[in-house]
Amino acid sequence: MNEIIAYFQTIPSSHRSLLLIGGITLFWIIENGFPLFRFEYKKWHHAGINFFFTITTILVNFSLAFLLYGISIWVTQNHFGILYWLSVQSLWLQAIIGLLLMDLIGAYLAHYVQHKTKTLWQFHLIHHTDTWIDTTSANRHHPGESIIRFVFTLLAVIIVGAPIWLFFLYQSLSVFLSQFNHANITLPKKLDTIISYLIVSPNMHKVHHHYILPYTDSNYGNIFSVWDRLFGTFLVLPMDQIIYGVDTHMTHEENNKLSRLLKIPLEGYRTLVTESKN
Repeated sequence: MNEIIAYFQTIPSSHRSLLLIGGITLFWIIENGFPLFRFEYKKWHHAGINFFFTITTILVNFSLAFLLYGISIWVTQNHFGILYWLSVQSLWLQAIIGLLLMDLIGAYLAHYVQHKTKTLWQFHLIHHTDTWIDTTSANRHHPGESIIRFVFTLLAVIIVGAPIWLFFLYQSLSVFLSQFNHANITLPKKLDTIISYLIVSPNMHKVHHHYILPYTDSNYGNIFSVWDRLFGTFLVLPMDQIIYGVDTHMTHEENNKLSRLLKIPLEGYRTLVTESKN
């Protein structure tokens, strides 16, 4: 465990980039050979849109990284947060409890709140407009959503009292597993079910991308599946019934044009303001 901590304490930026690029490449290759769905689409055009949002997400996180680093140093020096209040001595236990709580606050709660808050949903909506879910879809987040998710991650670091190694470990797992559970890959049904008892499996997450409620508002988890099961947001739907997208934006112009996707939050905000005045 000490070796793991030492590595993630000072993980080079190049290694983090390799994890992102390597994960996309790995699952891209696998989904080409063993696709769950055979999409009739221009894969590189679709990927280009999602790569644009990947780059904006990286830029947002990079530009605000000093805040996370500073807060993580502060909680460590001041023994602030749940890990310190519980006096967790075991490094393995710190990692397990820390990852669970970081996932709860930084992923599950952030995701849930965006679905339940009209203003925030306008940003998260871009992720759900994708009608061809594959591994590149994992990073399809509007820059505004990237900021929202960053705030929740910052909140998680403070509440958990996460040292820098724990944050980088969480972030690395989050990136890789998000690419995994979005990938358009076929797994044996029993294997996918077994996986879903511990972590979010591809079939489990794809239910979340079904185009209508209540499925859109289910399976919020990113790393661990326990939170959806615990809070009653876990749903199952046969893969042959899945239709990707969101029912309010199902046309090609709305879901597959970059300039249009960037404008959706502003248009949604205008609609909310108009409705509130009426």
